[in-house]
Amino acid sequence: MPCLAETTHPFTIHADGAAMADLLADRIRDDLSRALLERGRAVLAVSGGSTPAGLYQRLAEASIDWSRVTILLVDERWVDFDAPGSNAHFIHDTLLQGGAAKANFVGLKAAAETPLEALDEVEARVAEIDPPDVVVLGMGADGHTASWFPRAQGLDTALSRTGRRVAAVQAAQTDVTGPHTLRMTLTLGAIAPSGRIVLMLSGAGKRDALERALQDGPVADQPVRALLRDPNLPLEVHWTE
Repeated sequence: MPCLAETTHPFTIHADGAAMADLLADRIRDDLSRALLERGRAVLAVSGGSTPAGLYQRLAEASIDWSRVTILLVDERWVDFDAPGSNAHFIHDTLLQGGAAKANFVGLKAAAETPLEALDEVEARVAEIDPPDVVVLGMGADGHTASWFPRAQGLDTALSRTGRRVAAVQAAQTDVTGPHTLRMTLTLGAIAPSGRIVLMLSGAGKRDALERALQDGPVADQPVRALLRDPNLPLEVHWTE
């Protein structure tokens, strides 16, 4: 089995979730501050899930000019804002609080019945935004990240570096996806130009999943491999028990 210490990308073990959130909040705050100084604007792409909640709450307290920051969703379940599972709702509850409520939030949901029908609308929305300064990602036990699910319909588009910045995905229903198999997601082409890509993991199960993803095998079986196998991506992996 591969040794995490021998992977191309930095792998950091944290004492606990609070320590991981504190370090990353400081690091991301500095990245956004630098972008604001250099370009006058900054872009942070964020994912849902329980692991980054503490990070977002700490980051919301950062003393930066949030009015010049765009918060972009990495992916979204095809559900309404007030429905269970909405990543947009989660980000509003955790990150878009206090001063950070002034940020420009860009979600990936539209009124169309399916992500495929909304693809052009959401693509146009995302195309107006700079490449992210920072992307925050998680990973599922099945080796997915963003909404790049194993063997999903639309996965080829999602893993493309050319063409669209968003992809409509329909995953097979599993314990990981739950009932919401229709998703809209940023593509690898949208994420790759980022200044920093943070993969946050917590728990023994996620470390085991990462070990599996580092083994040989098709990217389509463990889509997070698209990131892990590219030594040129600014990817860093953070894990806590």
